[in-house]
Amino acid sequence: MVDSLKKQVQALRQQLRDANYRYHVLDEPTISDAEYDRLLRELDNIEAAHPELITSDSPTQRVGASPIDSFSTVTHQAPMLSLANAFSADEMKEFDERVRDRLQTSVSHVEYAAEPK
Repeated sequence: MVDSLKKQVQALRQQLRDANYRYHVLDEPTISDAEYDRLLRELDNIEAAHPELITSDSPTQRVGASPIDSFSTVTHQAPMLSLANAFSADEMKEFDERVRDRLQTSVSHVEYAAEPK
């Protein structure tokens, strides 16, 4: 089981690295955002269940790849604090609960900006 799980993790990491390179460097994505998110979530779930398999170069431990040179640098007025995905109403509710918990306040109204993929 351990060897097959290691092979699965290695295969997922390679698929995600390839997708990152094609998307961020070549600007020629070959898989959909939904498929990328599914693969990343699968890897993340395995690593969560088996932390001994986590490596510093895993796609779960870093963001994307180096952007292509034609992209310009932009300074945002407010920092982007989450790139989390939610695939269901329950996951959106859990996200909201985590935000409110981390705010450690009884704020009754929290505003979010979200975009469908």
